[in-house]
Amino acid sequence: MTAVDAYEDPGTPDRRSGWAYLAWLVRCQPGRAVAGAVLASCWMVLLAAAPYLLSKAVDEGLRPGGSAALAGWTAALLVVGAGNAWVSIMRHRTMTRLRMDAYFRTVKVVVGHAVRLGDALPRRVGAGEVVTIGVGDVHTIANALTVIGPGVGSVVVYVFVAALLLSVSPLLAAVVLLGMPLVALLVGPLMTRLRGAEGEYRERQGVLTARIGDLAGGLRVLNGLGGKGLVADAFRRDSGRLREQGYRVGGSASWLQSLGVGLPRLFLAVVIWLAARLAAQGELTVGELVSVYGYAAVLVGPVAFLVDMGYQFSRGVVAADRVVRLLRLEPDPDTGTVDAPAGPAVLHDPGSGVRVAPGGLTALVGARPAEVTAVVDRLGRYGPTEVTWGGVRLDAVPLPQVRARILVADHEADLFAGPLREVVGGRHDPGPEQVRRAVRAAAADDVVQGLAEGLDAPVTAQGRSLSGGQRQRVRLVRALLADPEVLLAVEPTSALDAHTEAAVAERLRAARTGRTTVVTTTSPLVLDHADTVLYLVEGKVAATGRHRELLQREPGYRELVARDTEEAAR
Repeated sequence: MTAVDAYEDPGTPDRRSGWAYLAWLVRCQPGRAVAGAVLASCWMVLLAAAPYLLSKAVDEGLRPGGSAALAGWTAALLVVGAGNAWVSIMRHRTMTRLRMDAYFRTVKVVVGHAVRLGDALPRRVGAGEVVTIGVGDVHTIANALTVIGPGVGSVVVYVFVAALLLSVSPLLAAVVLLGMPLVALLVGPLMTRLRGAEGEYRERQGVLTARIGDLAGGLRVLNGLGGKGLVADAFRRDSGRLREQGYRVGGSASWLQSLGVGLPRLFLAVVIWLAARLAAQGELTVGELVSVYGYAAVLVGPVAFLVDMGYQFSRGVVAADRVVRLLRLEPDPDTGTVDAPAGPAVLHDPGSGVRVAPGGLTALVGARPAEVTAVVDRLGRYGPTEVTWGGVRLDAVPLPQVRARILVADHEADLFAGPLREVVGGRHDPGPEQVRRAVRAAAADDVVQGLAEGLDAPVTAQGRSLSGGQRQRVRLVRALLADPEVLLAVEPTSALDAHTEAAVAERLRAARTGRTTVVTTTSPLVLDHADTVLYLVEGKVAATGRHRELLQREPGYRELVARDTEEAAR
């Protein structure tokens, strides 16, 4: 499998465990992994060759008549150094490409699986978990793979230096060979502790991230209910626990990194002390003493690399475990085998009593937005549903047929970055006249005219370059251009001023003539244009009629709509 690009299928990941997922990322680019290991091995071996050349220059070049030998060994040292500089550049370039491939491959796998999960995603995993994976875990996984090359090279140079030392002193070779198991023995328990602490920290981070999102979305409601202080106190406690857990992770990581720096230098001191004693006893030449010092100094890097590799892999496995848990989630099975009605048909939700006649504008009104939204979700087949469509159960119809003809347009639906024309066009390719009519119907003319490049103006992700009311109208333009047989619009005018809302209410009805449209709202300006208004109490239809009729005979409806009018006036 070659390196992944922007248009390529990233492949089928191994979802058995975090380790298996990391191994799959390596198998996806075996050429780079092998090249990185070979280049890292050559780089470190050439580093170890330098002390050998230096010892030869000392022993053979610093004796009477040894000028030619000194010049020769010095030239060899220069050539090896220059060649090793090139090898180091290629090693770094190769491992960077390996890391970036793993990063983008994981992003594509996670995003692709999130798309496959569709509406099942928010019911299976919290938003905070997805954000944590996207923001932190993909980076951690990619960084874990970066140490593969240096890790293999460290093992190779470790054996190479031990072999060189064997020709100098069996005692020194034995000390070097026993040093690595001792390091592993000291570092191993810290690795286990760090992995456990890191896993718990990541779990709490995901929960807290989800809570931040919930707070951002519901702060206004919480403030109105007087619950802002209570929620703030709970958030403060949870963030404090996360901070304490972060300290525990940092403590283990700092000890691990300290050992990674300190143990190699202690190791170096022991080897140099033994070599100095042997030189004092006449068992080593001056050149051999210099080479031993160089070998030990070279080993500082590989030993530190191996400790860091364990640290990075420990964090990488924790991150990969989270990715694997997400990838193991399966979308809701599509068991639909019955064709959808051939033409416009009645949508009926037995749970609420809502009945939507085809070809008209129906409004759903309720004091609790969550209950009304739940009805829309059932009508749009997002989650379990008993809704019938022309007498056929909606969940018995193949999902592609449902999605092709019924569209749920949420007032907080995502907006992708790109030119405004592409943002509102979606997967369709509407003509200029279609776009003009949809823009006018959504009263978004001023949005287009306010942008220097009009419909070709770039829009940032989530429409952050637009105001709240502008974003809502852009979403409505997109829904109208999709031109579904059934449009279920959730609070399509909630962020608009009264004048703009009145224009949208009037034009929406005209733009959707002959099509089935359902809106959830408590705005009298919109309700006055509805063919049918369904008033819901505790999630069930309590009254049906035209807006003005319900105002006269339903006190609860009148109070709800009047309250909305007073809030708009304020």
